[in-house]
Amino acid sequence: MSVETIYTSAACNRTPDSLDWGPDGLIYFAANNAIAVFDPKYHGSVKIVRTLIGHKARVNTVHVVRDGSECHGGINLLSGSDDGTCILWNTKQDGGAVRFILKGHTKGVTAVDALVDTATNNLIVATGSVDSSIKLWQATAESTFECTQTIDLRSGLTFAMKLFCLPRSNAVMLAYTTDTDVVKLCVRQKRTDADEATFEPVEQLKGHCDWVRGLDCIQLPDSEDWLLASSSQDTFIRLWRISPRASLQKQKEFKEILLEEDITLEERTFTVRAADGAEYHYALSLESVLQGHEGWVYGVHFCIRDGKLHLLSSSIDKSLTVWTPSESGVWVESVRVGEVGGSSLGFYGGKFSPDGSSIIGHGFQGSFHLWREDAEQPGLWKPGTILGGHFGGVRDLAWDPAGGMYVVTLSADQTTRIHAPWSRPEGEETWHELGRPQVHGYDMQCLTLLSRYRLASAAEEKIIRIFQAPSNFVQNFRALCGVVTDPEGDAVVESNPMGASVPSLGLSNKAVFEVETPETDSRHIKDMYPEHYFSPIALESPPAEETLMQNTLWPEIQKLYGHGNELYAIASSPDGALIASGCRATSTDQAQILLWDTASWRVVQQLTAHQLTVTQLAFAPDGQHLLSVSRDRTFSVFRRVSSAFELVMRSDKTKGVHTRIIWCCDWSHDSKRFATGSRDGKVVAWKAANEESNGVAVAPFEQAGVLELKNESITAVAFGRRKLSDGRYLVAVGLESGVIKLYALGQWDLLLNISEDQAHHLTVKRLSFRPHVEQHQLASCGEDGLVRVYSIKL
Repeated sequence: MSVETIYTSAACNRTPDSLDWGPDGLIYFAANNAIAVFDPKYHGSVKIVRTLIGHKARVNTVHVVRDGSECHGGINLLSGSDDGTCILWNTKQDGGAVRFILKGHTKGVTAVDALVDTATNNLIVATGSVDSSIKLWQATAESTFECTQTIDLRSGLTFAMKLFCLPRSNAVMLAYTTDTDVVKLCVRQKRTDADEATFEPVEQLKGHCDWVRGLDCIQLPDSEDWLLASSSQDTFIRLWRISPRASLQKQKEFKEILLEEDITLEERTFTVRAADGAEYHYALSLESVLQGHEGWVYGVHFCIRDGKLHLLSSSIDKSLTVWTPSESGVWVESVRVGEVGGSSLGFYGGKFSPDGSSIIGHGFQGSFHLWREDAEQPGLWKPGTILGGHFGGVRDLAWDPAGGMYVVTLSADQTTRIHAPWSRPEGEETWHELGRPQVHGYDMQCLTLLSRYRLASAAEEKIIRIFQAPSNFVQNFRALCGVVTDPEGDAVVESNPMGASVPSLGLSNKAVFEVETPETDSRHIKDMYPEHYFSPIALESPPAEETLMQNTLWPEIQKLYGHGNELYAIASSPDGALIASGCRATSTDQAQILLWDTASWRVVQQLTAHQLTVTQLAFAPDGQHLLSVSRDRTFSVFRRVSSAFELVMRSDKTKGVHTRIIWCCDWSHDSKRFATGSRDGKVVAWKAANEESNGVAVAPFEQAGVLELKNESITAVAFGRRKLSDGRYLVAVGLESGVIKLYALGQWDLLLNISEDQAHHLTVKRLSFRPHVEQHQLASCGEDGLVRVYSIKL
């Protein structure tokens, strides 16, 4: 038995420098506590091909090591985390990718950089932390890295660092910025009274008037000079030239009028003593000041393409800008790309591809934005197909009940998202986010699908909201996924609005119909200027982030009021005629389960069984039973009798098999089995027993096997949609540790263990097998923000 991950959805962490594009063409980015690796050219599309697990807290920064493949076991990646460590990775090996873990900081690591010392072929690593220190590390043996120097910043915070070798002397220079407006330069040199070479301050670059957030440097083509770029919250980018000099003769000062201010451009010099005692002289000068952004500039990145220098800047003003020097040497803006409209807060960083023909930016909401230069029309940059994901914990998911064509997920990032396979004429199929039905103002909690195009969701509020797909989404969904037979979609296209939008200061998605012509427009004057960004669009490829935010919302058609506290669990009957819901509760009255009729949108029954919050609800596939599990350590089974549900079984809180909170439950495809999973590490299977005894209903289900995992907490369970070839049931079990296990129900035989690097590194929140497919496919989501779809080969 084997498993293949056919889809991984993840967002980039919302920190600067949390993404880098390696010379191997792969993009590495921080995804919660992990590092995701995605291929931007996977079979003509994009796909996350691997996740690297090693950190115990959020990853703040990711940096690819250039020219480091031959030293220390092939280290090619660095990462810094809130857990206070920096990890050195070799991502080329198939097994564990962790090579070294650098421990020494007392607080989170926020900046990392590395340089291969050409003289010794030794890797020098610099790490900056919230503990107000910068540490320098080197290998002292084949299996150990040690801290060789600590730079005390007193109360400062490190924002950016850059290591590079000065020409002629080959001395290593460290440029770093803190929460000041100064760039500090240190050079590693050996003092006469010291045994070891250490980094000593030599200069400071002054000119910015706010915190300096980004640094990058590059050696100029056909020159010994280095160019250092610094970007700041003052919206300016400054370019500094570092040049070798034969002597300390000071160059003349000169003034230049810029922005009606007198700026004095001065060349300053410093001296470096090399290991052999020789002295080398260098000059510092301000090369240029780049103005063009209207907000903080978080990052800069150099690239040489076709022998010409390019600089990419990323700003919170929602733009990425490429700067190039003109023939006269003046730096000018050559390309500007970015978002239009939407509610995003700009870019935290941007990188060139290795060949400079593509650029990628990562935004405040964890989104990715990719542009590629058109090969036939140089200078024309077109948006590329990209992936995306939730930037908060994913709490629930559900498959399209009509045909399993997509999976919809819901997250604490206040969005619901639709993920589906994009079918192309050449036969290739890759998964992408195709829609974002709801962008809310509350953290989302649970959802259920009433049909392919009707969704019910609940957030941390007291309302259940019902959404209906608009016709524009249906048209694009059919085109991208190759849906041919779709009777429900036909009805939607004929009668439903084109799209939806969220009005200012509102939480409800309002329907947007086709705009009427002025001659036939009979709307009231107050409705003449609708507050929406939506415009119908025909998609030929998966939508970009701006399109997802503005053009894929579903109109809200109903609100259901009835609960007194925030919603926690929701489920719908197989025919979509009933919705069961439960809210947070501390008493029997609050813990009542409400049944709603989806024809009248009214409560038709209140079911009393629990004393605390109902954690999950599940209807049997035949629609005859409703199962509920609760924080009060009990589960209940309700059976449909005539047009109502009656309680026919309730476990005992004190004598029951579960001794802790029951988190999850699910039914088998034939409605003859169900399973409950608890914090006590037990998964209990239950089977139908003799339901009638002298005409009186008795406990209709009995234990069919108990799986106990020591020191684990069971947080998700799901039955396969059909039996295995030997007649046993396939059951997936998700753990609080992030691991997913697949069992054959009978004696609970373990078939497959999906480890953290393939599954999740935080709590698994929900598991569900895909319906209506020949091969077993499993979807999972977790608190780490990842959504995965697996193909299971038996």
